[in-house]
Amino acid sequence: MTTLGDFAIMYRQREQLPAKTRLLFTGGAVILLHCTAVALLVIGTAAAGQPLALGLVLTAYLAGIKHSYDWDHIAAIDNSTRRFVAQHKDPVSVGFAFSLGHSSVVILAGVLVVTGATLVGQLMEEGTTGNLVLGLIGSGVSGLFLLAMGIVNGSAFLRAARAYRNVLGGGDVRDEDLEARGFIARLLAKPLAKVERPRNIYVIGFLFGLGFDTATTIGLLVMTTAATLAGVSPFALMTIPLAFTAAMTLFDSVNGVAMMRMYKSAIDNPQRKLGFNAVITGISAVSALFISVITLGGFINGAFGMDDPATTWLAGIDLGDAGLTLIALFAVIWISAVLLGRRHAR
Repeated sequence: MTTLGDFAIMYRQREQLPAKTRLLFTGGAVILLHCTAVALLVIGTAAAGQPLALGLVLTAYLAGIKHSYDWDHIAAIDNSTRRFVAQHKDPVSVGFAFSLGHSSVVILAGVLVVTGATLVGQLMEEGTTGNLVLGLIGSGVSGLFLLAMGIVNGSAFLRAARAYRNVLGGGDVRDEDLEARGFIARLLAKPLAKVERPRNIYVIGFLFGLGFDTATTIGLLVMTTAATLAGVSPFALMTIPLAFTAAMTLFDSVNGVAMMRMYKSAIDNPQRKLGFNAVITGISAVSALFISVITLGGFINGAFGMDDPATTWLAGIDLGDAGLTLIALFAVIWISAVLLGRRHAR
């Protein structure tokens, strides 16, 4: 019989567990979030039907799905996954960890709002000192992290491209040709040393979320619900940020696993798929660098109160819908590589 102690030991040693087992744990955590949200909604609306509360919960769930495809989410998960796979790890939980950290800000804001904390409303109000400080923390961390990952993966892309040209000329492929090495890798080794396991991405996701880009939407939704639905149970109100979290963790987890499979397919058979690896690594690097420039441009604009055209334009760019384009591009490249691989195998 498996005891609680056995589960605790298994959790501490989870890095040594098979990838399928860890994937089951991740899927179980996502299912648990969904079940908890449903349970809170049932408890909160048991006394009387609350169709408006149900509608707001569904709205929050759809908002979580949409936000999981924001370009900063896609770039952070993709570039982190690429780095772990290059280190011969199976990062099945990168998407889940990032999303859970990001949405923890939303849940915390929801709890404080439901318990009547007025500070959260002040932090979410545009133009306040608290909102500015948290926004700068979120944008500063996300911009620098994506910049570092973009540079690392850009270095890996250059190595893969050189190796691909070497293969076309009749040369052999080495495993290290798929990894970022040299001066760039050594330079960024120490700043990225704390992000050595998929679970470490939780902290990155949390710091990303401090900008209140997601918390503003859900926080205002919660406050609107609290103000307009007099007497609604706090359980029903807390379902709103939890539904947002459940949706975002589900789709970010799926995105992370799909990206892991993409990169592992290049690592597992490098000679046939080296060109594919170079292309998707290059896209990852470009997307991370592109978003880091936009994010850091907005950071500089807000931190120093600049009104120059360049940083003002960067601060006003909305990347909300661009992530779907990036996902579609990855999917097209992956499917094309699979079809070409099968064609050559015949």
